[in-house]
Amino acid sequence: MDQEKLARLRQRYADASGAEIHDPHFARVAAGQFQGDKRKWPFSDVATFLGAPYRPDALSAPALGGLDVAIIGLPMDLGVTNRAGTRLGPRAVRAIERIGPMDHVMGTAPLTMLKAADIGDVPFRSRYSLESCHEDIEATFRTIVEAGVSPLAVGGDHSITYSILKAVGAKRPVGMVHIDAHCDTSGPYEGSKFHHGGPFRQAVLDGVLDPERVIQIGIRGGAEYLWEFSYESGMTVIHADEMDGLGLDAVIAKALAVIGDGPTYVSFDVDSLDPAFAPGTGTPEVGGLTPREALAILRGLKGADIVAADVVEIAPQYDATSNTAHCAAQVLFTELCLIAEARALGKGRP
Repeated sequence: MDQEKLARLRQRYADASGAEIHDPHFARVAAGQFQGDKRKWPFSDVATFLGAPYRPDALSAPALGGLDVAIIGLPMDLGVTNRAGTRLGPRAVRAIERIGPMDHVMGTAPLTMLKAADIGDVPFRSRYSLESCHEDIEATFRTIVEAGVSPLAVGGDHSITYSILKAVGAKRPVGMVHIDAHCDTSGPYEGSKFHHGGPFRQAVLDGVLDPERVIQIGIRGGAEYLWEFSYESGMTVIHADEMDGLGLDAVIAKALAVIGDGPTYVSFDVDSLDPAFAPGTGTPEVGGLTPREALAILRGLKGADIVAADVVEIAPQYDATSNTAHCAAQVLFTELCLIAEARALGKGRP
């Protein structure tokens, strides 16, 4: 062993505390984590999304209390076609510890770059009415968007994204990176257009989602016959079984080419992940993405104009391990990083 090198290391680190970090970038991140040589216990206090400050008053505050990003829960699953239970998703994601504070691949520490808070859940009027729930979602997200705040949503079933897009795309249609096992572009069933299999058809028809700027990644399973609207409207669809042949770099490049420079929404359904990793969802499909693949795709969007995002379809009661919620929390954090990077470039406003 190099004794001179060892002497230098001892001089610098032998009596140093864990809070003494010399790299300037790492030190900035650490400054928000340490009080002296003590870090906040991850298992203490009330659980919030990503450990963000809790601001349930923000929705009624002027300019949403000066927030840049509002992280909000939508515990509603009245639009499911199969297994219910995603109403418990937001609570499960809040309970996940030790996500962040930095994404080591992007080098992003979002809570040091912008003002974000957990603002609680959408104030639903009725747990029984799917239609009124969607009215409440749209009204809540219009309040957020009109304040110039980027919403980051945790569902709930995927029907919620339709009403979110009606708010986010009200001024101009947005593009979308949609990571899912299903295209979710089927038509109304049994008298309802709000089910979780059709939010994106409705969003296109309402003029709030530009199908030419939509890419759907990870698609698979037996419901392909339901997705003709994706192809006819001009959406780009990449099936899960195509991804090995294409490679992640090509998938990311295609996503960036499709969304271009315009405002973009990111929608992530946890059933995009193979149920080996995320069994806690309502409509699992084997043959899916790994968490590493999903995160790589999301990280590849760094610098794009990401104005809002969601993570949906977490049904924790089907996963005794809590892995599904953990994956969802990590995706949520990565989406927050993307919004932080967009805002740092003067973009990212809904």
